[in-house]
Amino acid sequence: MSDIPNGGQMTWRPPGVTEPALHLRLSPSEPWRSFKEFPEYALNDPPGFSEGYATFLNLLKRNWQSL
Repeated sequence: MSDIPNGGQMTWRPPGVTEPALHLRLSPSEPWRSFKEFPEYALNDPPGFSEGYATFLNLLKRNWQSL
């Protein structure tokens, strides 16, 4: 987990996506991608939590921006 860059961006429902799930991008110029496309960042979620919740909390601690 130490290879996770600081300062990326996260959102739960980018434009054009109907299902709420965590999406990430490393810079504002990149397109949004599902957090599952970043297996090096993804964490397992506790039962009953939103898909990507554990990853969201971890990245938030690393100064990622929630949009």
